[in-house]
Amino acid sequence: MKILNFGSMNIDKIYHMNDIVKVKETLPSIKLEEAIGGKGLNQSIALSKTGIEVYHAGKVGRSDGMFLVNALSSNHINIDNIFYSDSPSGHAIIQISEQGENAIIVHGGANQEFNSDEIDGVLENFTEHDWVIIQNEISNISYIITKAKEKGMKIVFNPSPINIELFDYPLELVDIFVLNEVEGNILSDKENPDEIIGELKSRFKNAAFFLTLGKDGSLTELNDNLIKQAAFKVNAVDPTGAGDTYTGYLIGLLAQGKSLQLSMKFASAASALSVTVVGASNSIPSFDEVEEFLSKH
Repeated sequence: MKILNFGSMNIDKIYHMNDIVKVKETLPSIKLEEAIGGKGLNQSIALSKTGIEVYHAGKVGRSDGMFLVNALSSNHINIDNIFYSDSPSGHAIIQISEQGENAIIVHGGANQEFNSDEIDGVLENFTEHDWVIIQNEISNISYIITKAKEKGMKIVFNPSPINIELFDYPLELVDIFVLNEVEGNILSDKENPDEIIGELKSRFKNAAFFLTLGKDGSLTELNDNLIKQAAFKVNAVDPTGAGDTYTGYLIGLLAQGKSLQLSMKFASAASALSVTVVGASNSIPSFDEVEEFLSKH
């Protein structure tokens, strides 16, 4: 069994500022950092940490994206399905003030150029025994979901970032949703986490839902019973990538046949460890680190 991630790959350009730039204002930055990012790339790295075989399908700029591809390869992720574009890679321009506030501009770049021929070519290498995971940062998502379902693949969808186009996707074909409380609220029009799960289950009867609740842990439903996983208390310094870490660990373990409870427990622990380190993909802990953490908690 293989797991395919049709996922975004971004360059994060992080500008440390005294203050966030206002309209008509020009300010110098204190420091500039450049890091790998994108929800797809982060989730592929988290998936690989669980020991599962991961294939990443992504698209980057020919002139600026090789270090994103190298990051996947160095994490033992198959890169045979990476495409190259004359457009720039997807990127985020992030301002962080001394007060901890931020302002972010995201440009989809090459992530938004997936076409049907490329998607068909990727899916030729996968069967009904395989899983596919998708986030909402690339183009042609409806086509990916439809074609993957035609092949009988198990479809996992992380509807982040949420937007109006989401409601036109064939969501009835999705097998597993992993979403946070805000996304769950928008999709279900409910506020309470229990009600969010209940409403989504009534709409998509054949799907499983995993709802992440930040410091309140995570929630799912099995046989009409709610299963809750508490969050682990840690000294958090940066929440960036925590949701991607949770998703990757959860799906990686579920795909390997682990129980809901065990998969959620490891995902919660991995997510907790990730927020103790500044950064996104670099903060994703190894499986050994998660096991050691759980042995002490």
